[in-house]
Amino acid sequence: MCRSLSKYALVFLSLALFGLIFLLCNIHTVENWNCHTISALYQLQSRIQSSFLPVNLPTFYQNRTFCTHLGQKPSPEDELEERYLLDSIAWPGPPAHSAPPALRLTSDPVHSLFAILPTKGGREWHVGDQLEVLVQMHDFQGRPKRYGGDFLLARLHSPELGAGVAGKVLDHRNGFYSALFPLLWVGSAQVEITLVHSSEAVSVLQRLREERPDRVFFKSMFRLGFLSETTVCNMCLPPDQQPLCNYTDLYTGEPWYCYKPKMLSCDTRINHAKGGYLKHLITIKEALLFQSGVNIKVGIHASGPDRVTVLPPRKDKVEVESSSTKSEAIKLAPSGYYYADSWRPLGGISMRQFNESSAITQCLKNKIINLYGDSTVRQWFEYLIAFVPGLKEFNLHSPKNVGPFMAVDSAHNILLKYRCHGPPIRFSTVMSSELRYISNELDGLSGGPNNVVVLSIWAHFSTFPVEVYIRRLRHIRRALVRLLDRAPGTLVVIRSANLQALDQEVSLYNSDWFSLQLDKVLRAMFKGMSVLLVDAWQMTSAHHLPHALHPPPAIVKNMIDMVLSYVCPEKRGS
Repeated sequence: MCRSLSKYALVFLSLALFGLIFLLCNIHTVENWNCHTISALYQLQSRIQSSFLPVNLPTFYQNRTFCTHLGQKPSPEDELEERYLLDSIAWPGPPAHSAPPALRLTSDPVHSLFAILPTKGGREWHVGDQLEVLVQMHDFQGRPKRYGGDFLLARLHSPELGAGVAGKVLDHRNGFYSALFPLLWVGSAQVEITLVHSSEAVSVLQRLREERPDRVFFKSMFRLGFLSETTVCNMCLPPDQQPLCNYTDLYTGEPWYCYKPKMLSCDTRINHAKGGYLKHLITIKEALLFQSGVNIKVGIHASGPDRVTVLPPRKDKVEVESSSTKSEAIKLAPSGYYYADSWRPLGGISMRQFNESSAITQCLKNKIINLYGDSTVRQWFEYLIAFVPGLKEFNLHSPKNVGPFMAVDSAHNILLKYRCHGPPIRFSTVMSSELRYISNELDGLSGGPNNVVVLSIWAHFSTFPVEVYIRRLRHIRRALVRLLDRAPGTLVVIRSANLQALDQEVSLYNSDWFSLQLDKVLRAMFKGMSVLLVDAWQMTSAHHLPHALHPPPAIVKNMIDMVLSYVCPEKRGS
């Protein structure tokens, strides 16, 4: 009996050894096996993982700000600049250490009022004068507010003339605000004041920005052969929950992490994608501060007339003072205004109208145009290839709305390219090999007088503390300095942030208040450099069309005309 068992054992051992040798000899065939059963199982596995991904989200500690160890240690000069920038965007708010107030005690646009202040001596309004409006905020019980911090927008416009200009809002921190406007056209000018967020709502947004950078989360898929896993990724992950994969950029030190898959190595990551948005971030009481039609982007009414009639410029050049704010103390410097629905930049720049595709083609002849950034500059790529028939998109087999994209006009030697910026980026799916940081891309450019670089980077940083954005812009700024040193003729254009439609959900992740703070930092950090600005903030604020993350075609056309006017400035003799 024992002998027969040993014979069977020998046979089974031989068969197992033969099977192992066969498997090793055909391992590549097995790895590339592409039968329908395996494909179906893989797709089912992916769907199951996607469905259950949010359950395994990292737990961030309450009262914990973003990870301070992120990135390379800044130099003393960088730390000094950072403190200056943070101080410059400091926002006044409700009294310190006060409990969150009930809705009835917060700013109410319906009970609030504004009034146009008369000129000194009651003189008429002329082009070149400054119009001042005084705003007084009240709560839902009609009582005056005693502190500042409300986020207001001001616009002066004329629907009949297709004219509009953004106003400057000054917070007196006592419930009163001044809105100042330059008078730039002859005819009717109507004042519009809008409450975007109450000061109490801004306080909630400030807390979310500092304490919950995880409120938008990301994911990556890891794959090896038939096996795949999906894990959560972000700029900062709690390291005490499970091992991390470190994808910090070697050149810039920009941090990025994913949780390590259970069965795969970190170098098997194949893509990056937006995972989703965390819910239930605020209390029921706080949610009342973010109500569409109640206290999010609601107009404030005038206590008297809401418009003035503007006469032609004075011949005697008499300076007119408003009754409250001395004009010499506040210098208004809007980047431009609309007239006949066309943007008219101020400050010595003349904007051309590129109404024909042939004019754009002639302007961009022999040019290489590199667009880097988020979807608001990808929108420019889409506009150009749709409007200019000679620009033919080259199929790079890139995911829709993600890129990279490229278009060519070989007859006129035009090359147009778009690439998204590196993480954080909330696109659907970006292949890992296509995740590039703008600063690294700029270091790879030759540059020169026939090269145009356009940057737009802001929308995907709204959920992170401002220090994260400052660090990113610092790397881009250094790369631009290197580019302009080796190729001084390179034209660099930066697109600012813009206003967008808001409701409660969008406000918690992408509020205009977040965008305004980032926009101020961007302008300060690139001030004095040989770069040009397309002021998307004022171009969307001054226009009569509704705000949108991706502005409507009429505004985009004005933006494109602005860029092309930089590329092909109007000749002085014309």
